[in-house]
Amino acid sequence: MSIAVFCSRILGLIREQVFAALFGAGLEMDAFVVAFRIPNLLRDLFAEGALSAAFVSVFTHYQNTESPEKTWKLVNNVISSLSIVILVMTLLGFIFSNDLVNLIAPHFAVIQGKTELTTTLTQIMLPFLLFVSLASIFQGLLNTKRYFFIPAFSSSMFNMGSILVGGGLALALPFFGYPAIVGMAIGTLAGGLFQLLAQMPLAIKTGYKFDLYFNFKDPALKKIFFLIIPSIIGLSATQITIFINTNFASSCGEGAVAWLNYAFRLIQFPIGMFGVAISIATLPVISGFASKKDMNGLKDSLESALSLAFLLTFPATVGLFILSEPIIRIIYEYGRFSQFDTAMTARLLELYSLGLVAYCGVKILVPVYYALDDTKWPVIGSFAGVTLNIIVILFAIEYYSQNAIALATSSAMLFNFIFLFFILIKKIGTLNIKRILASVSKTVLSSVFMGILCYFLHFKFLTFAGRFGLIVSLMLTIGFSGIFYIFMCYITGQNEIKMLIGKIKGRFGR
Repeated sequence: MSIAVFCSRILGLIREQVFAALFGAGLEMDAFVVAFRIPNLLRDLFAEGALSAAFVSVFTHYQNTESPEKTWKLVNNVISSLSIVILVMTLLGFIFSNDLVNLIAPHFAVIQGKTELTTTLTQIMLPFLLFVSLASIFQGLLNTKRYFFIPAFSSSMFNMGSILVGGGLALALPFFGYPAIVGMAIGTLAGGLFQLLAQMPLAIKTGYKFDLYFNFKDPALKKIFFLIIPSIIGLSATQITIFINTNFASSCGEGAVAWLNYAFRLIQFPIGMFGVAISIATLPVISGFASKKDMNGLKDSLESALSLAFLLTFPATVGLFILSEPIIRIIYEYGRFSQFDTAMTARLLELYSLGLVAYCGVKILVPVYYALDDTKWPVIGSFAGVTLNIIVILFAIEYYSQNAIALATSSAMLFNFIFLFFILIKKIGTLNIKRILASVSKTVLSSVFMGILCYFLHFKFLTFAGRFGLIVSLMLTIGFSGIFYIFMCYITGQNEIKMLIGKIKGRFGR
């Protein structure tokens, strides 16, 4: 899972590099970010969030209790019903796209042509929602069948489509009188289609065969929608946060929306590699324990998932905070992306990194609530986080501009994680807190020493001149720091590291 997600995130960074080099952090990039945010908000609500978790839960139960014919009929019923709903939403979005843009980014109207360009890009990218929603269904299906690599790697196809189709059209379309950024919008659409098609051969291999089938009275379909509705309410809190943050960012001057987007895209790299990967791999296991009422097995899986997430995200947080500026410079500072853009984006990356551990923790905890058919507490936690997010922004934005938005986002996610963790303990019974605290304390100690080494290596010893020198310095710093972190975890008795080394020794031993 992590290898597949790593490939996807690397390609995602290349995609962002293409954007940075071609468009920098100016008008066109601001317009694209807001335009893509509209189908992306709906995607998070109806595809990769609520629907995916609800589908996996019900599909797992059907696999264990019903015949294969009935199980595949459920899949086709979900796909057919979902397609109709999303096509209607896409049509409505196309009609009211200008109103949506004015609602999300009202300050764009101050700059001539910015709202109009954003509206055009929105209309082009709206069908992306259908492709990625269906891709999410097949990802859940294949994960339940214990196939993880291809579904996780399918998002790499999205990035490849965006880079190849989008980048090619961005270079070609200006010769025909169209803005280059329109090419990237079309590339995004192509990428969504590629992500869906990449999973189809394996889905067919597992026994899936498409059949246009509707049965809105199907109890399983009703259960999925029953789980989706409160989940959507809970996930809508995240989308409300994004909406509010975008609204505030559009008032912080040109470039603020793009800076926030570039910084958050980098944070998505470790979130995807660690939080999402662990969450997706754990969900079918936890769903299985939940359906069997095996709370001991569920708690053991949850403790392992959280310990592993902490082990990976604490050092990532420290590394991103210390090396934010050189990382931004190496990845983005090309073409129209200036040194000033680097400095602004680096500050935001530092503030976003403070919430990285909580981001990954929430990604793991929320599916556990779904598996237990309890969506009430994630809803409450999410809306409490929205409230905190707004409060922090209102108090800080006058003094810290767009930096207040990144700080508010991390604060809200940290609160949400702590809230969900302690509520879950009350719900399923006490976890092995000693095990978790022992793991966290060793991880924090190892991360602190790694951070000290990281700082002195990059800023005091490995100070090579030029861009190539910076790349070499950064690679050596990250490499040595990573090795030192593993060494520290090993000598402090971190069980996960010992297990990993044991696995490697066993593999080479054979």
